[in-house]
Amino acid sequence: MFRLFKHYVPHAVVWLALIEFFALLGSAEGAWHLYAHQAGFDAGDFADRWLPILTFAISNSLAMMAVGMYGTEALRSMGFATARLLAAISLGVIFLSLTGFLLPTATLWRANSIYAMGFAISLLFLIRLAMTQTAGADQFRRRILVLGAGARAARLRALADEPGSGLTITGFVAMAEGETAIADAVSHSAVPSLAEHAVALGAGEVVLAMEERRNALPLADLLRVKTTGVHVNDIASFLERETGRVDLATTNPSFLIFSDGFSAGQRIGKVSKRLFDIFASLAVLVVGLPLIVIAGIAVRLDSKGPIFYRQSRVGLFGESYDIVKIRSMRTDAEAAGKAIWASENDPRITRVGHIIRKLRIDELPQTWCVLKGEMSFVGPRPERPSFVEELERELPYYAERHMVKPGLTGWAQINYPYGASVEDARVKLEYDLYYAKNYSPFLDLLILLQTVRVVLWPEGAR
Repeated sequence: MFRLFKHYVPHAVVWLALIEFFALLGSAEGAWHLYAHQAGFDAGDFADRWLPILTFAISNSLAMMAVGMYGTEALRSMGFATARLLAAISLGVIFLSLTGFLLPTATLWRANSIYAMGFAISLLFLIRLAMTQTAGADQFRRRILVLGAGARAARLRALADEPGSGLTITGFVAMAEGETAIADAVSHSAVPSLAEHAVALGAGEVVLAMEERRNALPLADLLRVKTTGVHVNDIASFLERETGRVDLATTNPSFLIFSDGFSAGQRIGKVSKRLFDIFASLAVLVVGLPLIVIAGIAVRLDSKGPIFYRQSRVGLFGESYDIVKIRSMRTDAEAAGKAIWASENDPRITRVGHIIRKLRIDELPQTWCVLKGEMSFVGPRPERPSFVEELERELPYYAERHMVKPGLTGWAQINYPYGASVEDARVKLEYDLYYAKNYSPFLDLLILLQTVRVVLWPEGAR
């Protein structure tokens, strides 16, 4: 896997994205020549049109990332990929239509955009079709050999068996007598050479998943495995890479201390993130003001009570602050005065509340908190103080999520439904720790793009 700015991306996905980027360039160039021929004007030199062509390719590539074209399901289902492709190219063309006046030859380019859209959809469809018919899903699967046959190894087997998994486990090697969770595991004593065994099975990576590592690591064998070109990885690092989460069950303090990461506090990163938050929050407040006004009127007509409400949340370094949201629940939602988890189909949510929650319109006033510096656009979801007290007692490392500013959207929000229990909070904490550990502007951009997917196809909003 490639590691792009601390975030892992499968090699095959990177190559596919590059191929499709050049396909978009070719589509725009071909469409330009076709339109020039039909309209009866000279296509001119490439130097005169490279900017709009490059803009078309970049905007549509970002749109494809935003709608999930490089997610697991889109890589394995042609029907799913086609639907998302149509949405992505449409978003790209809409963006160009709104910003095309900034480009040279803007009038000609807007007229040509329909041609470019048709070319792009046809060519990208053929690329995906060829990929699924020739390489297939196996192209995106990685072959691993697991050292261990206990509960941790069983965890890896369950991960590999999940629908859409990108893993193929070539075998298990039991490293100790007490490891019996994997019945078909081969005993370490029956494997003369781990390096030869890994190569014979075609494994590209060996994962250490022993229950007890003291006196159980065959260092000489692992060194030989490493020098044959097969990667060697610890289960905690492997699960972090594959799932995009810091797995609490296999993580210990030493792993978090000595592993790479937790650099969000570096000065340059903080300044650039803050500048982005200021400009983006101002833009969203201006553009989103009509939506806030319309939603506010609808809330007032739908139910009695205020349009906005304030609520205390825990922010950076555990400091409390007040968020502002458009009210989506009845005024007596917590009549007893005790904080209650939101649940699926929560009866406390009003009719208008269901709509504005699905579309995330109720979150728009929080951009004021971003502008003030209490929040960021991207970060862990802020929780209420009473929930934080409970979760810090129940979950290890929960306080560490407060080492970065809370956000309107985040890695946990785009990857997991709205949490409504301690177990949900555990999973979301694993995503939040991954974000805090692997923060980079690239990861922020990826989260912002994927937020478009969550808004267009609501997944778990409550």
